[in-house]
Order: sequence, then structure tokens, then C-alpha cells
Amino acid sequence: MLLKDFYTVNEIVVAEQSATAKITINKNHEVFKGHFPGNPVTPGVCMMQIIKELTEQIVNKKLFMESCSNVKFMAIINPEVTPDLHLDLSFAEEDNVVKVKNITKFNDTVALKLSSVFKVL
Repeated sequence: MLLKDFYTVNEIVVAEQSATAKITINKNHEVFKGHFPGNPVTPGVCMMQIIKELTEQIVNKKLFMESCSNVKFMAIINPEVTPDLHLDLSFAEEDNVVKVKNITKFNDTVALKLSSVFKVL
């Protein structure tokens, strides 16, 4: 985990070429002291790192993010208001590449959509 204690994985369910994960963002993490004091917002780059780390766990391989496309931050993730997130991941492995499509939600709100290509290390 790149950011120690930034989030907790509550559940991961893996199917053939998809997975769902339920995580909780730690509202007391140091990152929120600067992003932003009094109005915490989960940094987009941290969400992208979470997706990478979850994908590594699912495929049981170390990965390097090669590219991202269709990155859409659609709602602010305030860890004091909505710390519990649901991530839907669909993935395909071929050669030394893992392609992932993600939708991250809290309650019924879509917060993030992105497609990533990871190189297997």
C-alpha cells in the first residue's frame, strides 16, 4: 500500500473477468490535512492508486500503470460524509498487460470512471 492506512479493504469478490470491492477511506489520514483543511476531498491520484492496488491483489501480480483513458471524476469523495466506496472492476489479461475498466460509487452516486492499462512487472 503506497499510502499507509489510507483505506481499508472490507470485501473483494472476484468472478471470471470482473471483481467488486468495498473499501472505506480513512477520514483521519494525513493527506486530508492538506487536501483540504475543513473540507476534505479524496485526491484523484489516490483513487487511481487504489484501483492499481486492488487490481494487483485480484490478479496477484505487481503492476505498473502504463496509461489511463476515459478518466471521469464525477463526484467529490468527502471521507467525512461518504467514506464507504464500492468499486466495480472488469479486467482482461493478455501477454504482460492487464486492462481494467472501473466504476467507483458511493451510495447510488457514480464518483469515478476510468480505463487503465497496466504492465505486469
